[in-house]
Amino acid sequence: MREPGRAIKAVLLQVHSIAGLVLALLLAVIALTGAIMSFENEVVDHLNAGIMQVAPRTAPALMPDELVARLKAAQDFGKVSALTLSSDPAAAVRVRFGRDEQGGRPASLYVDPYDARVLGSPRGEEFFATVRRLHRWLLIPGDAKGWGRQITGVAALGLIVMLVSGLVLRWPRRAGSVKMWLKPNLGLSGRGLHRSLHAVIGTWVLPVYLVMTLTGLWYSFDWYKDGVVWLLSRPEVVAAKMQPKMPAKAPRVAAASEPAQPIGFDRAWATFQREEGDRFARAFLTLPAGPATAIRIRSWRKNSTLDTTRDEFRVDAVTGQLVSAERYADKTFGEKIIANVLDIHRGAVLGWPGKLAFMIAAALMPLFSVTGILLYLSRRKLRRPAQPPLGRLVPGE
Repeated sequence: MREPGRAIKAVLLQVHSIAGLVLALLLAVIALTGAIMSFENEVVDHLNAGIMQVAPRTAPALMPDELVARLKAAQDFGKVSALTLSSDPAAAVRVRFGRDEQGGRPASLYVDPYDARVLGSPRGEEFFATVRRLHRWLLIPGDAKGWGRQITGVAALGLIVMLVSGLVLRWPRRAGSVKMWLKPNLGLSGRGLHRSLHAVIGTWVLPVYLVMTLTGLWYSFDWYKDGVVWLLSRPEVVAAKMQPKMPAKAPRVAAASEPAQPIGFDRAWATFQREEGDRFARAFLTLPAGPATAIRIRSWRKNSTLDTTRDEFRVDAVTGQLVSAERYADKTFGEKIIANVLDIHRGAVLGWPGKLAFMIAAALMPLFSVTGILLYLSRRKLRRPAQPPLGRLVPGE
């Protein structure tokens, strides 16, 4: 039994080494960018604390369309595509803009909800947007529609192979010994130290890396996403997700002499307020693309602690009719897992300690790249036949 076991481990070592050499740099980039984004919300809120709040007033806040009209009258920043509104009278409104003809998107703005006065653009927004594109799509053109998401998905699959093969390769003879699994031997040097750090610290972060990769695949492959939805959702939800997306109800075709009027936020906002009352903390309203008229509204309850625990509504901007309402509280356990994929991916479901642990694990990825390469080079050196020193006499000469 020893010989087959050794042969299997030799094959696994080759697979582990080749996958690591091919993906080392790519995985390091993906992990480091993920670590940078771990506390993005906290960093951005701290940097922009001065422009995110206003002095509350007795006068009512402007309706969304009036706020947008005043903003455009002061300066044409571009086409408004989304608003973030709050139930807090001291919170500023965040205005986001659509892409221009060249594909660029103007920086978003914080605006006073009472008079549409521009408070400023959020600092750090462009930096984190660039880091996010690098993390998800490697800055490859096309973003989510390009090849970047497939490449990061392949890297995630490769990491799973390395995690499983690495666990098998380092399985100790005394598997029940906690010390063997979790304590690195810092008294070693050279190859021994590299191997101890690579194996033991790899054991520490293995569960975190498995969670990261299994949730990260959700954003890379549609077949994986569809499979997770099928596995965790109710049959009616699966059927709805699998149906081809149909455009929302188009507005009435205007006569040739009557130019088409752009849709606004007001009717959808009024319908949402009637539905939710004072239960929401903030709401993100997004105008539809193309001729559709359904505005998507994502809202977070006042007791919500995660970005992904949100309700979602679609409201016809022309008629004010509620098209659909998807409330987080009505989801099954499996559907809540799906809704929280992003917060699971970054450890936020465990609070700030979870985010910190996931950030540290991601930041350690270069350690495995470096120690893995060093171990590979040292193995190659050990396999080389010994060469006699120059000048030494060889028998028979």
